[in-house]
Amino acid sequence: NYCRRIVHWNLPSNPIDLEQREGRINRFECLAIRQNLAKRYSNLEFVSDVWEELFIKAISRFSVGLLLMMGLLFIPAGTWKYPQGWMLIGILFIPMFVAGIVMMVKNPKLLESRLNAKEKQMDQSLVVKLSGLMFLAGFIVAGLGVRFDWYMLPRGAVFAAAIVFLVAYVLYAEVLRENTYLSRTIQVQENQTVVDTGLYGVVRHPMYAVTLLLFLAMPLVLGSVYAFLIFLAYPFIIAKRIKGEEAF
Repeated sequence: NYCRRIVHWNLPSNPIDLEQREGRINRFECLAIRQNLAKRYSNLEFVSDVWEELFIKAISRFSVGLLLMMGLLFIPAGTWKYPQGWMLIGILFIPMFVAGIVMMVKNPKLLESRLNAKEKQMDQSLVVKLSGLMFLAGFIVAGLGVRFDWYMLPRGAVFAAAIVFLVAYVLYAEVLRENTYLSRTIQVQENQTVVDTGLYGVVRHPMYAVTLLLFLAMPLVLGSVYAFLIFLAYPFIIAKRIKGEEAF
């Protein structure tokens, strides 16, 4: 439903006319020319407003994730007075919301691929399920730690973990900027090239390196040592993911 290239016909001799024509095509709500071309040369199905559909899909995923995380943290905790939980929700979901808006404006195709979490390969589907189980168990244990007054990390350690998390988030955004073909599922996209500059020139898999920092910082922001022990499973889970990606 998007185009990366525009086919020109009957080019005007006046560059101003050409610029105006480009401007009309590039406007977000002006889909007529692109849809007519695609309908003629392909069998694509179209929605009435692709931007509205993408926004609804993104905001629905965002809302479900926010409500699910709140439930996993505060229901086991038995209280809303869990400042570390609110801190993690804030530093996770506020940048996520801003990043989603930026991707929708700048690169909607990347946003669409990031929203696609359905893994087709059985091995990688198992990786996704194990990751989900890790988050489920970790967040519940962190909440139970508040309810039963288990040992909590000191405030200084929590703030330090929050700083690490935010730095990792910035690096995550940089990886997305450097590689616009990133998807949540393993696939080879059309015209995809190998990126070997920026963070990719330093680390072979910068996305996975950054998620290690992100995910291992989460239980520390929550102040839970026991949740951190559960999240230590993530390096082994991501190693299986990388192995499958390399073999793809």
